[in-house]
Amino acid sequence: MSAARPDGVSRAEVMIGAITRMLDGLGHVAVGASSPIPGSAALLARALSGGALRVSLLGSRRHNPFTDGGRELFDCAAQGRIDAFFLSGGQIDGGANINLVGLGGYPQSKVRFPGSFGSAYLYHLIPRVILFREEHSPRTLVSKVDFVSAAGTSPEGEFRPGGPHALVTGLCVFAFEKAGRRFRLESVHPGVSPAQVRAATGFDFAAAGRVPTTKPLDRNALALLRTDVARQVAETYPAFAARTWGVAAG
Repeated sequence: MSAARPDGVSRAEVMIGAITRMLDGLGHVAVGASSPIPGSAALLARALSGGALRVSLLGSRRHNPFTDGGRELFDCAAQGRIDAFFLSGGQIDGGANINLVGLGGYPQSKVRFPGSFGSAYLYHLIPRVILFREEHSPRTLVSKVDFVSAAGTSPEGEFRPGGPHALVTGLCVFAFEKAGRRFRLESVHPGVSPAQVRAATGFDFAAAGRVPTTKPLDRNALALLRTDVARQVAETYPAFAARTWGVAAG
């Protein structure tokens, strides 16, 4: 099991709950590779919706309707048929720019990340892009990314139907303010203070005088996540399911 708070709820489960609520009422959610926390949230949101939410989970045989890899995903995004997607990065800055390329001067980067794939394309097209990063530290949430592999905002007048909606981390939830082009501290996870978030964040952000606590999943949703959803997650992310819930694939 992953590290849990005194109430027995893990940090990953708090993040899953926060993301799940952001998917309420949507029609189609797509999840890319290496995204077990958003994938879990999407599957939980589908279960809570009674199957009304369509989930396309890349890398899954059971929950992926696409037969031609990323090409169909990109086509759906261009046609406006995906409501939400998820992105992360080795670095994320206060302007919601993400770095999936590497650290240091490109192309002689000191550290290389997996690469951008279609992140910049999808970031521009999908209306609700939810950023996520479990590690919340000054090295991951920086004032300015070393390389912009996908830009959070675009110049005025440029057609851009998509963009950042929120950033969910292991400590808190940030909402993205489009007008101000910056993050606002929306909530802190149980046991975390706004001061702790400020100290662990490399970029500046807006915050109200009183920041609420991230709402936890209710008992029924948490039970569903740890049973039926966990077994579904294990098919695509076996290591995550085993570590978080002790559930084995198959």
